[in-house]
Amino acid sequence: QVQLAESGGGLVQTGDSLTLSCAASGGPLGILAVAWFRQAPGQEREFVAGIAYTGGTRNFADSVKGRFTISKDEAKNTGYLQMNSLKPEDTATYYCAAQQYGVASPLERAYHAWGQGTHVAVSS
Repeated sequence: QVQLAESGGGLVQTGDSLTLSCAASGGPLGILAVAWFRQAPGQEREFVAGIAYTGGTRNFADSVKGRFTISKDEAKNTGYLQMNSLKPEDTATYYCAAQQYGVASPLERAYHAWGQGTHVAVSS
């Protein structure tokens, strides 16, 4: 059973960059699509970015296109979310999720493994 652990969250200022990591155990990242979702206080969890298990397809929410990138390192069995030009509205708890042989779906129900989340706060 795949287990995921996020890290890298913290408090930053508007315009700063931050990289989140998603360490996977119990299964090879080579057969897993990895996605990032986020949930701000009082709001529903939303899709941020996803990468297909092949690494060939990447999807992004409109709100982060051009600012965030997603990648995965199969040798380290770790996925990453590089966040640039951060805004206060990016403040949320960020969750990584994995789907075996997935294609970077933006739907929560597509993912069978979830991490516990890491919090990102962006001050204005």
